[in-house]
Amino acid sequence: MKQGGMLAMILAGGRGSRLHALTDKVAKPAVSYGGKYRIVDFPLSNCANSGIDIVGVLTQYESVLLNSYVAAGSRWGLDSDDSGVFVLTPREKADSGLDVYRGTADAISQNIDFIDQYNPDYLLVLSGDHIYKMNYDKMLQAHKEQGANATIAVRPVPMKEASRFGIMNTNEDGDIVEFEEKPANPKSNLASMGIYIFTWKDLRKLLIADMKNPDSNHDFGKNIIPTMLAENKKLIAYRFEGYWKDVGTIDSLWEANMDLLDKKNELDLSDSSWRIYSEDSSALPAYIGPEAEIDRIYVTQGAVIMGAAKNSVLSTGSIILEGATVTDSVLMPDTKIEEGATVTRAIIASGVKIGKGAVVGSADSEEILLVSKNVKGVE
Repeated sequence: MKQGGMLAMILAGGRGSRLHALTDKVAKPAVSYGGKYRIVDFPLSNCANSGIDIVGVLTQYESVLLNSYVAAGSRWGLDSDDSGVFVLTPREKADSGLDVYRGTADAISQNIDFIDQYNPDYLLVLSGDHIYKMNYDKMLQAHKEQGANATIAVRPVPMKEASRFGIMNTNEDGDIVEFEEKPANPKSNLASMGIYIFTWKDLRKLLIADMKNPDSNHDFGKNIIPTMLAENKKLIAYRFEGYWKDVGTIDSLWEANMDLLDKKNELDLSDSSWRIYSEDSSALPAYIGPEAEIDRIYVTQGAVIMGAAKNSVLSTGSIILEGATVTDSVLMPDTKIEEGATVTRAIIASGVKIGKGAVVGSADSEEILLVSKNVKGVE
């Protein structure tokens, strides 16, 4: 790591319960997105593109697949002698006897020794379950230029949605003067993105004190940031205007996939100047049959379309057979829609088969249907 460098820690241990069956056996950051990616590809690719060469990924729930996936740092070009992606698991015992991270700050506290061995000047703390592209180096430059103790990335959200987020209230200079966690009556619409840069020596002292506090939730939003404000530390808001999506629900995951159908979408996964890296696939190119009907689809290699696909995202290895119709839906990897089946406003989980003539989902449904088990066809 270069002198004055920054190390990144990705918080990837959340349960992701609002994604229901998608996270029963797979950690939320390992959930599929956009045909061939996993959610964790985004913060890892952002780190690689931003010149950050040491990344710790803190995992916890259902982490077997995620651990093996991120341990292959070569996917993101982080596998040389002076770079790497490191899987970090909890060491503290909960009442259940299981190792756990007690909160977001505790996850960092338990890994102070890992951080110290690289002696960084700055620590970047990231959520591992958001979809966006961001240059963390530019954020670091703002942190340095303003002499901040902490810099928090914020994004304006509609005022009616602000109560769902941690809200940063700032003065006219952009300094954070107050933090409100999911306020009923928000004073501003600057939502925290869960992306923090700390001057490491400052944060280290706070974490050690927090570890010894029995009344703490050991959380950045509830404890560390309020403590820094109370101590009159300089916290600045770094405004981010680009695409950002918290894919914490089935509907938001579907929406993020649907956003890819817009040729002018802000995320632009075809942008070679800021690539999102993922696992290499050996699948053949996508195949569209002579009788297939397609309209506004996002399709990746290995997909086969013999029937009809409209306004949908088709992942690697997904198959739509003759007479089947998929509309306003997301087919995750290795799904199969058999002859005559109809899928509408749904996410079909990886490996699931929809049988012949089956009808799944409805155009009139307000919520997106998640199908996580095989659906029998018409006898």
